[in-house]
Amino acid sequence: MGKPYSIDLRERVVAAVETGGMSCHRAAAQFGVGISTAINWVRRLRETGSVAPGEMGGHKPKSISGEHRAWLLERTREKDFTQRGLVAELAERGLKVDYRTVWSFVHAEKLSFKKTVAAGERDRPDVARRRAQWVKYQNKIAPERLVFIDETWTKRDCRNFCV
Repeated sequence: MGKPYSIDLRERVVAAVETGGMSCHRAAAQFGVGISTAINWVRRLRETGSVAPGEMGGHKPKSISGEHRAWLLERTREKDFTQRGLVAELAERGLKVDYRTVWSFVHAEKLSFKKTVAAGERDRPDVARRRAQWVKYQNKIAPERLVFIDETWTKRDCRNFCV
């Protein structure tokens, strides 16, 4: 990131315009700065009484803080979550944030919800029953009757060619 010009240079350019009677264009050319830069410095002197540069950068406070942060930490420990779901829940609680803000919070707090190899539906009684049926049925399938198709080199985007 660039640094602001020195106060000395600013004062010399503004003095040339204010007391020396030069135009901003001519003073800018003489001191090797941009015309708009000289105009802005003169305007700054007239408005604030100083040619010192304004603050650069700074720290923007985090959107998810205080009560919302505490609630969100508790919420993520209670049950599974998705970031889009958290955005919606925060909106219901009166804090309007976007997906990126929630992602930054989750990343900074080292929270994560990773899907497991076993689906969560496995525990439901209807799914467990069907799974047990499938396991019993697998023993009845003759392996020699199974056909495996290798689609490694298959072109699947043939919609333009199969018209």
